[in-house]
Amino acid sequence: MNWRLIISGTGNAANNMAIDEALMLSQTASGALPALRLYGWHPAAVSLGYFQKTEKAIDLASCSDHGIDVVRRLTGGRAVYHAAELTYSITIREDHPIVPQTITASYMLFSNALQASLRELGITTQLTMPQSAYSQGKRVKTVSAACFDAPSHYEMIVGEQKLVGSAQVRKNGVVLQHGSILLDFSAESLADVLHTQSPNEKIGLVEMLKKRATSLTEQLGRKVSWDEVAAVITEAFGPALGIRLVSDKLTVQEKEIAEQLAASKYSQDSWNQMR
Repeated sequence: MNWRLIISGTGNAANNMAIDEALMLSQTASGALPALRLYGWHPAAVSLGYFQKTEKAIDLASCSDHGIDVVRRLTGGRAVYHAAELTYSITIREDHPIVPQTITASYMLFSNALQASLRELGITTQLTMPQSAYSQGKRVKTVSAACFDAPSHYEMIVGEQKLVGSAQVRKNGVVLQHGSILLDFSAESLADVLHTQSPNEKIGLVEMLKKRATSLTEQLGRKVSWDEVAAVITEAFGPALGIRLVSDKLTVQEKEIAEQLAASKYSQDSWNQMR
């Protein structure tokens, strides 16, 4: 069973989200192969969940001052600050035999494959239980608009700290799941882009994020490169799912659709700030 492996390298926010949607659209064709895509972000960006209200979630002025792109995802969830990370995306038809019927079950399936990849780096992660962010039998209160404030269903944690944040949408019979694997993490940088009421609230947010999120660099005690993580995913993801990853590139049609979406949708305030 073959999947496409598309290693895109680094792109800006509009292009990154446009390519994910273009790959999703290409899945509507009968017989289209699923795709695993790996990419990074430059410049740094913050992505909003589809349903988030822009001004309640992020500080647009701070993003502008720091040269940070703002983009809205097709997927739900909360705001993600994209900087030192490897982002993965999976696009696959819902009726593909490997895809479970429920979203939570598919989260578990794909997370297991990512877990196998991270074990190659020497990191053992746990999956959160379906009841979401619980600690010692009590639900962890989420107090910010940030994705890495707390884990959701079947996301990867080390201890009680979140390492990988993912989101999924199913549309027109196609699954898109994408997520951030943190190479490094700056609670201060994330807090700078989130909407806060006061300096004291921001200080409290930074302290809370430091307790709830972690990174590969923190866990391994050394710098971890994007290329290193891409290599272990390329090696371990396929065997964990019982599939074969075949190196590929975007088709001409996918490139054209992505360029159109980047220009008409993901670079426009009408989409990015629609709520």
